[in-house]
Amino acid sequence: MSRKCELTGKAVLYGCNVSHANNKTSRRFLPNLQNVSFLSESLGFCVRLRVTPYGIRSVEASGGIDKYLLKVDDTKLSKRALSLKKVLKSRVSN
Repeated sequence: MSRKCELTGKAVLYGCNVSHANNKTSRRFLPNLQNVSFLSESLGFCVRLRVTPYGIRSVEASGGIDKYLLKVDDTKLSKRALSLKKVLKSRVSN
């Protein structure tokens, strides 16, 4: 499982630890990923995703996981989220 938010696309960043003597060693900045269950109203079941707190706030601000998935760009979403969006679009259009 990659360290990437399934909704916003936030991933690992790389940088350096810098000591007092200005020695630089490589390090990784990991995203704060949380396992969250979102209730999908149109699908009728809970969707479990690995999301950052920024992603959770974005979903809540847009009015739920269904509305968020329909408005967000496909390049940010993971494969699981894209498949959910595809199912949502088919349910909404019918």
